[in-house]
Amino acid sequence: MSDHHQHPSLQLPSPSSATSGHINVFWDDGMLDHHTGDGVFDSGIDPGFLDVLEKHPENADRIRNMVSILKRGPISPYISWHSPTPATISDLLSFHTQEYIDSLVKADKDGGKTICSGTFLNIGSWNAALLAAGTTLSAMKYILDGRGKICYALVRPPGHHAQPTQADGYCFLNNAGLAVQYALDSGCKRVAVIDIDVHYGNGTAEGFYRSDKVLTVSLHMNHGSWGPSHPQSGGIDEFGEGEGFGYNLNVPLPNGTGDKGYKYAMTEVVAPAVTKFDPDMMVFVVGQDSSAFDPNGRQCLTMEGYRDIGKIIHNLADNHCNGRILIVQEGGYHITYSAYCLHATLEGVLNLPYPLLSDPIAYYPEEDSFAEKAIETIKHHQAQDVPFLREVNH
Repeated sequence: MSDHHQHPSLQLPSPSSATSGHINVFWDDGMLDHHTGDGVFDSGIDPGFLDVLEKHPENADRIRNMVSILKRGPISPYISWHSPTPATISDLLSFHTQEYIDSLVKADKDGGKTICSGTFLNIGSWNAALLAAGTTLSAMKYILDGRGKICYALVRPPGHHAQPTQADGYCFLNNAGLAVQYALDSGCKRVAVIDIDVHYGNGTAEGFYRSDKVLTVSLHMNHGSWGPSHPQSGGIDEFGEGEGFGYNLNVPLPNGTGDKGYKYAMTEVVAPAVTKFDPDMMVFVVGQDSSAFDPNGRQCLTMEGYRDIGKIIHNLADNHCNGRILIVQEGGYHITYSAYCLHATLEGVLNLPYPLLSDPIAYYPEEDSFAEKAIETIKHHQAQDVPFLREVNH
């Protein structure tokens, strides 16, 4: 049992949890019981000629550091900790199909299974996945009940690649997607999902691809499809279908896009679309694998960039959602820098006037002109083809 369960009063004085100057973190140690193994990168394979095998990128250590920096770092006075309730099977069926969930339950009963490339369901994984989904639902419910405006679901395994019918990219259950559907079922009219993980949030996009009630926006490196588990390319022409046409906006960024490029994309593409959509709930999907030093990404965000993105999200939520933001954790695989970048992101979401924590890694030089040209092309393409954006960008 985690220490915040035992000593909930041992927090420094903080702003009221019902205000936008406070973050309610939902977490449970049971999510550490998902074991992903060792091997070459994320393959789980021992080739037989290496003395040192590395942990799978999505390992418990990365999350332990995120938990500890929020408990003991300078942001701790702004945070309170909450225990979630695990999701039930019936909870999962709002986003996933019965057949898919049955297959995961069977894999768990059979002692585990490699679901797809790099994605291993081992003993303990299914309970951790149910906790992750339940943690995100608990955080969304806390907001909808009016108990707090900003909640952060600190979860693993991650979820944004999990589609209604299949696992993908370390993800079994779509934590953010389940929370979005819960918000809609609870009376929210329009939900905006902003995903800054370095990979396309393809599972969330797929779940709402035919809905005009959910605006899914994903900023990601231009990686394309990576196989049967990830058929979506994340390209600029994946706009949605039917009533959902125009409500899935992809911003595939050139490899090496850094702080200035991401801020430009948020200002020129994301903010105008969210403003036009006018959501009543904001879901901010964060992955620190877009940092300059992440083993899974090719982008160059530093703490400053994450802080800027967080501030833009704060302003959008204030203008449209009465300050309500659900933050959902996804990737971020550099064991230490991911935690620092999370800290910076939350500083931005709180709209703090100055950084609480300095960047421990030297400045990473960036060339933003290439990214700006790509973003202008994306912006022009959206303005031409997406009905609800035409008058925004003209």
